[in-house]
Amino acid sequence: MTTPKPGTLWGVGLGPGDPELVTVKAARLISQADVVAYHSARNRPSIARSIAQPYLQAGQIEEQLVYPVTTESTRHPGGYDGAIAEFYEHAAKRLAEHLDAGRDVALLCAGDPFFYGSYMHMHERLSDRYEAHAIPGVTSMTAASAELGRPLVQHEEALTVLPGTLPAPELAMRLAETDAAAILKLGRTFSSVRDALAEAGRLDEAFYVERATWGEQRVERLADVDPDSVPYFSLAVVPSPAYTSRISGRQRSGDDAAGDSAERPAGEVVVIGLGPAGPEWLTPEAERELASAEHIVGYGPYVSRIPVRPGQQRHSSGNRVEADRAVQALALAAGGARVAVVSSGDPGVFAMASAVLEQSEDTRWEGVAVRVVPGLTAAQAAASRAGAPLGHDYCVLSLSDRLKPWEIIERRLDAAGAADLVLALYNPASRSRREQLELTRATLLRHRTPETPVVIARDVGGNEESITVTTLATFDADQVDMRCLLIIGSSQTRITARPDGSNAVWTPRSYG
Repeated sequence: MTTPKPGTLWGVGLGPGDPELVTVKAARLISQADVVAYHSARNRPSIARSIAQPYLQAGQIEEQLVYPVTTESTRHPGGYDGAIAEFYEHAAKRLAEHLDAGRDVALLCAGDPFFYGSYMHMHERLSDRYEAHAIPGVTSMTAASAELGRPLVQHEEALTVLPGTLPAPELAMRLAETDAAAILKLGRTFSSVRDALAEAGRLDEAFYVERATWGEQRVERLADVDPDSVPYFSLAVVPSPAYTSRISGRQRSGDDAAGDSAERPAGEVVVIGLGPAGPEWLTPEAERELASAEHIVGYGPYVSRIPVRPGQQRHSSGNRVEADRAVQALALAAGGARVAVVSSGDPGVFAMASAVLEQSEDTRWEGVAVRVVPGLTAAQAAASRAGAPLGHDYCVLSLSDRLKPWEIIERRLDAAGAADLVLALYNPASRSRREQLELTRATLLRHRTPETPVVIARDVGGNEESITVTTLATFDADQVDMRCLLIIGSSQTRITARPDGSNAVWTPRSYG
């Protein structure tokens, strides 16, 4: 007796509920499968099977995989996670028996199999032993967007997909930082999701869609929904802000729109220095300005340092889009908003203040005020940890040649060296810029002795803070990266031993 060739496992995405949204491929595979499997809750019909009903054939084997627990409590010794893990193992064995017998199995999955889908648990347990394929399906969030008649995202907007089971503070932070969002797994999490939307200032933009494309579909503004009426098969959508803005503008008459514009004064952009690390480096003035802002704009890691505040929207972006960030802030302020643009350290030191002021010269932003709130600089923080190396005249330079040519940097290094100034060097090295430090050393050694003190300050105020005191001739350039700031002493800078065995680096206020 020959062993049959193992069957194939198909994870079949059925779409959001309307049987007519099942793809042609999914319908064909369902009708051809030897075994049709589907999940269901106890004492409830399978939603997946009801969607696939038109495509089932007589004589097919059906495997109903009944969850032992959904949202209720369980006496399983491993708790909910243990009960579900045990269930998936048992279900995988049941399907493996059919596959070993040479039967093809279509495991039905509402929506898309790999988008919060139940199929992925079987795929994980069986795909290493059997041929397994996932057939994509229309997702609930795209169906909800279609039913709303509003795009999820357009142009360069970003979409964030979130489970409602996240803690409300984390939900609020992510909602405040994204353009558009879809929040799944509502049901019992609805009140928490609503609170997070309100805290992020997005509640008025949010829509509630229940059973998208089904016969019992329900669409409302989320703020108007009774939490007690929300089932699991529902989601929240914060659609494209650009589209929403255009629609709102067209809904007003031309005269009304002009009147609104005339009555609403331009807002303000405040460029704020956060200091080099945590909240203890933040000034009281900066803290007050952050608290009063309606929008926070900045590089992602800096924005994440700011606590989420109710009603405040956050706009994170990458490290090399300073001009775009400035324009975004000015545009928000032109609409009447109070906008905070954040920088690490001080915003006027190789940071966002110059970028905002440069863009503000455009006539589009006439009437938009720009203020700058100072912050503790990285050079000051590093110097305080080392002692007082900046106690006399000093020069601040960036070694990055992204915005200015290296020839200019080298000329300024030579001039500062000849003037016997202490140097605080920002952006000393990166993965692609390694040779500049050796060029810097060679340039300064034309004017300084090899024993000139050098401070390598890494992650000052952070979890990986370190202060290394060395000399111009011996410092290891391989230890330096973008998380470091270098301080190179003058001819007067000294090193003094401290009682704890460390060294203090300081420059006398008197010269010679």
